[in-house]
Amino acid sequence: MENIFQVILLGIIEGITEFLPISSTGHLLIAEKLGLGARSDVFNIVIQAGAILAVTIIYWQRIWQLLVNIHKPENKDYALKLAVAFLITAALGATASKMGLKLPTEIIPIAWALVIGGVWIIVAEWLAAKKPDSSVITWPVAIVVGVAQIVAGIFPGTSRSGATIFAAMLTGTSNRAAATEFAFLIGIPTMYAASAKEIYVAYKATELGVHENWTDLGIGFVVSTVTAFIAVKWLLKYIQTHKFTAFAIYRIILGAGLLLWLPSGA
Repeated sequence: MENIFQVILLGIIEGITEFLPISSTGHLLIAEKLGLGARSDVFNIVIQAGAILAVTIIYWQRIWQLLVNIHKPENKDYALKLAVAFLITAALGATASKMGLKLPTEIIPIAWALVIGGVWIIVAEWLAAKKPDSSVITWPVAIVVGVAQIVAGIFPGTSRSGATIFAAMLTGTSNRAAATEFAFLIGIPTMYAASAKEIYVAYKATELGVHENWTDLGIGFVVSTVTAFIAVKWLLKYIQTHKFTAFAIYRIILGAGLLLWLPSGA
């Protein structure tokens, strides 16, 4: 029963934090270090896939519209920018992998990333407020968002959604809803591809499904999917009338608390 409770809690953490600008990787590592236990890469991939599925469901109409009306200039332009952002991420991701860059597993770097990211959000909101409201996704936005995804992938605690949303806002798409939509839409193929790669790596290492508790995988997947669906729906409504400042404050408080509470080598 205790294990099931931990699986549910991890699914909830993944679902809430994957698309909110507070870092899912950071929160899962914190949860692991604070007693929820280490889980396999396969488990982490599965619960992440649940969160991706939730966002795919939320945006399915937008995705379908882009696909069936790709002949329209505005849809073709938007889809092309999504494709370029994805290819930039893929190319930089392959380079980072060949260089051996991996996510650290210590809490202290995550704590610093949470604090720095929180300050970054406050500054980004302030700078974006000085720009005229714009919902247009320009080529500089697409390029910078593609790069931002890799920055978030290398530094845990950065938050992929936070990095891409504010990269878009500062590069020209100052409208929060438009920046968030582009960040989430580019996140869908990026995260599916990353999950597929990790599954392939696990398969090649003969670890896929070996010693896995399929009940845990199923529960974690369902919980993550449902939680992410609720969290993203709430976020999309929230940003219509609110800034991201509350998330920044949360990050700073959590990161500072970790730095004060944990030893330097944690």
